[in-house]
Amino acid sequence: MKIILTLVFLLGMATFSFAAQGVINHPSPYDVTTTADRLENLLQKKGMTLFNRIAHSAAAKKVGVDIRPTELLIFGNPKVGSPLMQCSQGIAIDLPQKALIWEDESGKTFL
Repeated sequence: MKIILTLVFLLGMATFSFAAQGVINHPSPYDVTTTADRLENLLQKKGMTLFNRIAHSAAAKKVGVDIRPTELLIFGNPKVGSPLMQCSQGIAIDLPQKALIWEDESGKTFL
């Protein structure tokens, strides 16, 4: 129980820290699909569960809307997240984790 409470505290502090900085965009040398593929492989190697991968640009195209390549990966680890939610159910608003991979106006990819 002490470990779980420590994790809840640390996650809360990390959330506060990131909230002060806002969203962090990291450039990728690869295109959107390759970046998303590489991230998906890395997450799986680290034992994370990929809950969903949403190709926003492909969905937009189906309804006649053109947007630059954009993909969202939703992932987590129920072995870690579930005990955290057991201690503090409100933390579920931040779980599972998400990563957005997108292309800007100049064709540069960001994660």
